[in-house]
Amino acid sequence: MKELLTQTWLNLTAHKLRSFLTMFGIIWGVISIVLLSAVSEGFQRGNQYVIEELGKNIVIIRNGRTTMQAGGERAGRLIRLGIDDVNELKQQSRLIEHVTPELMRSGISAKSPFNAASVQMSGVWPIYQMIRTIEVDRGRLINDQDCLEARRVVVVGFEMCKQLFAERDPVGSQMMLNGIPYTVIGRIRNKEQDSNYTGEDNQRLFLPYETMRRDFPLTGRNNTSDSLSTIIAAPFEHVAKEQEKTLEREGKLNDQAIGPVEAEILSILGARHDFDPKDREALSMWNTAVEAAFFTKMIDSMREFFIIVSIITLALGGIGVMNIMLISVKERTREIGLRKALGATSGNILQQFFSEGMLLTIISGTIGLGIGISICRLVNLLPMPARFSGMIITWQTAAFSIGVLTLIGIVAATYPARRAAEMQPIEALRFEM
Repeated sequence: MKELLTQTWLNLTAHKLRSFLTMFGIIWGVISIVLLSAVSEGFQRGNQYVIEELGKNIVIIRNGRTTMQAGGERAGRLIRLGIDDVNELKQQSRLIEHVTPELMRSGISAKSPFNAASVQMSGVWPIYQMIRTIEVDRGRLINDQDCLEARRVVVVGFEMCKQLFAERDPVGSQMMLNGIPYTVIGRIRNKEQDSNYTGEDNQRLFLPYETMRRDFPLTGRNNTSDSLSTIIAAPFEHVAKEQEKTLEREGKLNDQAIGPVEAEILSILGARHDFDPKDREALSMWNTAVEAAFFTKMIDSMREFFIIVSIITLALGGIGVMNIMLISVKERTREIGLRKALGATSGNILQQFFSEGMLLTIISGTIGLGIGISICRLVNLLPMPARFSGMIITWQTAAFSIGVLTLIGIVAATYPARRAAEMQPIEALRFEM
């Protein structure tokens, strides 16, 4: 075996330029597979991360307007959400695990001992913080006791904290909200969020819902003390996963797609507000699972296209290897005849030329894999935009590259090797270039 490999290596290095040009197609094909797969994986993971920053598998419910007549009511009626809707969903829903109100106000005057700003605020229940991925790097979150006692405490967004307190630790500090004193209990960690429904969490303040309802209720003649801005619902995990599978299988990945969770919400709240459950415009709903499934489908399609292009490139490289090996067989016809005359079997000749073709392919693939990985690592040193987690190489990518490379190597090496092995010694010795 050692002698075979040595002879194979010598034959390849005897024509360095030709070998390099032959290898280039394989090298480029492997680099293409690695880079394109790494890019698509980076986009998929980045998008998943951004969606989870907003809240994984949640349904954001907002006021809507009816488009159908129902219950003796005309179309075009405004549907306003209230705290009783939250309680109704909690009691009747079979698909929703968590549900929470959100009361939002903007243009609130916030003053710290160091600065002032006009802020957006949300009054929420503690469970809201879990399903919306609200996490702190200083202090604590809002708890049940804060809500029960309607405490005047506030959790400050990362960027708003910098604006109001600069680099100081805000926890325990007093601040004024429209002249009302509040105590800062926590600061939200910096969230990489480019997807939102009312503004970035980094720029917001969060209060206990009961406190917000008392101090900052919604204004406007159509609002009451029970009126809400938004309801956030989180289905059970198995429900969310089944919905994602259904969306991907049926391909209903557009704005009109409606799943079982949305249908149940429309049914429950439709009975409360006397609108037709089939009226999708009666409530404005945003299901982040639909967005995630849509983006995953898009990335999968992009990845499939990239893989096809890369395989074609590798196949062209394999054809190049086959052509060069056929030329090599023709150039070494007399050598083949001489070796057979001296006792070499067809199997020996087959093994020799097959080894040369495979070695050429393996070396090319190894170089391409190394270059592709190096490029990915260099790119990952740069700052990454939102929805892109960098160029990520998975074991599936490496295994796929090696598998395709091996298959192409076998195909490219087998035909020339068989041509060489089938030569007759006498005819080979008579051959003249």
